[in-house]
Amino acid sequence: MNERIRQLKQQARDFYLLQEDLDCSTKQLHELVESKFAELIVQKCADIGEQYADGNYEVRNQILSQFGLEEE
Repeated sequence: MNERIRQLKQQARDFYLLQEDLDCSTKQLHELVESKFAELIVQKCADIGEQYADGNYEVRNQILSQFGLEEE
């Protein structure tokens, strides 16, 4: 597995495991982490798309839109 993928997976885990008021089952937590992991991958792809389009935000926005993510 690619080191960057490992980092994104850990970032997704940390996002939820560091929340003190999270009240959910192990299965729900697993689903939340998977969803966050996918979101982080899409965000990274959008960032790369923007870089290769010389800062054209339309590329980034189209990528985010395809996955139902809002602009940040």
